[in-house]
Amino acid sequence: MLDRDGRVSGLCPLRHTTVDAEITGPLARVTVTQDFENTSQEKIEAIYTFPLPAKSAVDDMTMTIGDRVIKGAIKRREEARAIYERARNQGQVAALLDQERPNIFTQAVTNLTPGARVKIVISYVETVPYDAGRYAFSFPMVVGPRYIPGGGRVPDAARITPPVTPPATRPGHDVSLTVKIDAGVTLESLASPSHPVDVDRPSGQRALVRLKNQNTIPNRDFILSYDVAGNKIADAILTHRGNRGGFFMLMLQPPERVTAAEVTPKELVFVVDTSGSMSGFPIEKSKEVIKLAMDGLNPRDTFNLITFAGDTHVLFPRPVPATPDNIRQAQQFLLSRRGGGGTEMMKAIRAALDPSDQQDHVRIVCFLTDGYVGNDMEVVGEIKRHPKARVFAFGIGSSVNRFLLDKMAEEGRGEVEYVSLSDDGSAAAQRFHERVRNPLLTDIAVEWNGLTVSDVSPARPADLFAAKPLVIVGRYDRAGQGRVRLRGKRAGEEWVREIAVRLPEHESQHDVLSTLWARTRIEDLMSEDWGGAQHSQMRGDLQESITRLGLEFRLMTQFTSFVAVEESTVTEGGVPTKVQVPVELPHGVSYEGIFGGKLKMEAEAKVAFRAQASIGGFIHGRGSVTVDASAAPLLEDARKRHSAPALPASQPSQAAIDKLDPQLQSLASGSMVEVKVWLTDDSPAVIAKLKQLGLTVSRHAAGKIVFGRIDAAVLATLAGLDSVLYVSKDLGQPE
Repeated sequence: MLDRDGRVSGLCPLRHTTVDAEITGPLARVTVTQDFENTSQEKIEAIYTFPLPAKSAVDDMTMTIGDRVIKGAIKRREEARAIYERARNQGQVAALLDQERPNIFTQAVTNLTPGARVKIVISYVETVPYDAGRYAFSFPMVVGPRYIPGGGRVPDAARITPPVTPPATRPGHDVSLTVKIDAGVTLESLASPSHPVDVDRPSGQRALVRLKNQNTIPNRDFILSYDVAGNKIADAILTHRGNRGGFFMLMLQPPERVTAAEVTPKELVFVVDTSGSMSGFPIEKSKEVIKLAMDGLNPRDTFNLITFAGDTHVLFPRPVPATPDNIRQAQQFLLSRRGGGGTEMMKAIRAALDPSDQQDHVRIVCFLTDGYVGNDMEVVGEIKRHPKARVFAFGIGSSVNRFLLDKMAEEGRGEVEYVSLSDDGSAAAQRFHERVRNPLLTDIAVEWNGLTVSDVSPARPADLFAAKPLVIVGRYDRAGQGRVRLRGKRAGEEWVREIAVRLPEHESQHDVLSTLWARTRIEDLMSEDWGGAQHSQMRGDLQESITRLGLEFRLMTQFTSFVAVEESTVTEGGVPTKVQVPVELPHGVSYEGIFGGKLKMEAEAKVAFRAQASIGGFIHGRGSVTVDASAAPLLEDARKRHSAPALPASQPSQAAIDKLDPQLQSLASGSMVEVKVWLTDDSPAVIAKLKQLGLTVSRHAAGKIVFGRIDAAVLATLAGLDSVLYVSKDLGQPE
């Protein structure tokens, strides 16, 4: 880390990130190069928690050491972890890439000797979103701070909360970014609202965009928007047919928006995040958007206002008519809100959505938040339980949790809008009312008319509120041609369009379609058990289906990881010291809002302080508590003021916890669990020690693996044994 004068104030093993994106038509291939270097005098293990786009299909990782390139292998997550741990223990340089959320990843690089440099190259593919005549490419640069609700509801909290640089410092790493665009048609009005850029135009259809400052501090999402000639893209189908079969992507343009002759009165509930992460600019932007949205209410509408932080406040007992007096009262109430406290989003979700279950009409719920919560999958699952509500999500800020906000809108069958701190709030409010009052197309159905397609996503297309294409991906069993019929209702009237489609017998182009289909299929499977995914207890059949897709299509998932090991060299120096890469707080987010006075206390006391997830709160930093003797009184005072209990003497080590699969970390003491244990040594003496801990060994497998049954209460003790590499649930899959 660097202080305000540019002096080194802490170790940051990540030097630089290079992003190269190539966009061809609607598809983007992006490579991310992370340059790690050990500038310390001891051997280290670097841990970096970083974001990627929520819908990215990550399909490659390589590790480069000097002139040696090691291609990462895709493995079951627990197997990849065991391979990595074995390499770390043997002194080999290794890299492990895990997915914590669809938009949060962890890169670990171990056995970096003093002065050593390692490059990690990650590659992914995605579709570029298109809305109202414009494409919008985005690349996230920082994981925002996540509020962790109490009760153990986020068992992997430590893996999604990287340490944050203190005030008056910045991380020692920066980022450069280049985007090459080949639109296939003439490009028009290309710009980045987030960063200063240099633009070269070698031809009318192509552009080369670079960050003006190639050493940019990574503290906000990069956004690049552009439109193409004609201001509207045509219906299109992309196909690929190879060894895995046939795949297609069908992009259908919505009809023009038609204003309904009579606007039906709506029930609208506005829900505003007033937690600490929204303090300052973000909450003021939310107030701006909500005020303008309320000003646009129809007199026959009814509405309510809910704010939430640590507690939830509902303004009216039930929705009230949108009279000038009621709107004025709501706006005065909103003006009194200040950012502070936790982000107990589930309480607000239930307060807003529960009443819709007993109603005979649709409730429209508008959420304004940055989405900085650790229980995001739990929130999405709760929204899915309320089919009579439509959820419209507004992401407020420079680097919001797009996975959560996208999924809130998808599962809530609404729409999502992103509003940066410099965006025009009135334009966002106007689009919201336009979408709510005059949807482009509702009750959508797709008829395939004899074409042999399968595993189509989405199976039931949601209503179209924004002027974006309906994108359908799927597989086809055999070649054919026909006409696909799109049906729906526009302004209450039946609407039909037919599109000629040809599914070829052979097509070598667009091979990324198989990857994109698999990524979408994985997303569909995850949506069947969001609660289980949140608590590391997903249904076994779903987990296995996702895992097999990841292995077959070489894709990162919650249950598959990339691992690379340099086997030809063994480093000296014993076990490496773990060093986590600190990250910036997102642009516009207040240190005081997130941490209160805690950061000031930490700087004075020179300690690493960690809020305990069991009581709920933002986690700052990781690892054990370390105290200088002179700082002990300050730490004791801080503990009292922040109600953070000291770590109990029996607390398992972080090294032991790291060797437990997340599915095991949340199990209650006293429950018996079937486990799979990777060992460095499976000698009779080691097996006897496992049995002494209570492991009932049921069978052995090649690769020094044993299976058995054990009490969850001693899992951490088991994982803490030197001979144990990793412990996961035994899913009963054949070896």
